[in-house]
Amino acid sequence: MDNSHTIALYQPLLHSIAMKMVGCVQEAEDIVQDSFLKYLTIEQEKIENTRAYLIRIVTNNCINHLKAFQKKNFEYFDHVNFPSVTEWMDFSEIDFDEEVADALALLHKKLEPLEKIIFLLREVFNVEYEELQKILNKKKDNCRQILCRAKIKLAESKEKFQMDVPSYEKLLQSFKNACSIGNPEIIVRSILNEHI
Repeated sequence: MDNSHTIALYQPLLHSIAMKMVGCVQEAEDIVQDSFLKYLTIEQEKIENTRAYLIRIVTNNCINHLKAFQKKNFEYFDHVNFPSVTEWMDFSEIDFDEEVADALALLHKKLEPLEKIIFLLREVFNVEYEELQKILNKKKDNCRQILCRAKIKLAESKEKFQMDVPSYEKLLQSFKNACSIGNPEIIVRSILNEHI
């Protein structure tokens, strides 16, 4: 099988794997393209199982991408002055009752990591798009599109779903902590750590 057939055959599978891991179409496409470029530079006769080899390259590239994303953003947090949420909302009065828990459960189930981060920072903590652009290294328009997509997903039918209880409990606890001290960095770190 020549290279063009190999790419045509495995590209959909590899893109699907990358999408599940990084949660962003553009980043998944870049990772798959980089993986194919690496594949094309090696002696393919030495590869016993092309499919398994390509899956391993994509998986490793996704893990490296997520680790780099996490490291870069954690370093950036040291220099970011988040808006003081306590100035515009008194979180001490919030009762984390069933409604808040249900809302977070829906958010946890329906949104990808980046969508969760942008939705929470923008809608809950009122972080401006300029700050989102710096924090996430995404253009403001891209952040707006991701937020719009997140809102559409959340507005879709609220079907019954199975909850991943341990990771949801972590999300709920970090949300409480972020609100109680007025620091959205806590929930961003929690979401990023969950997917590394």
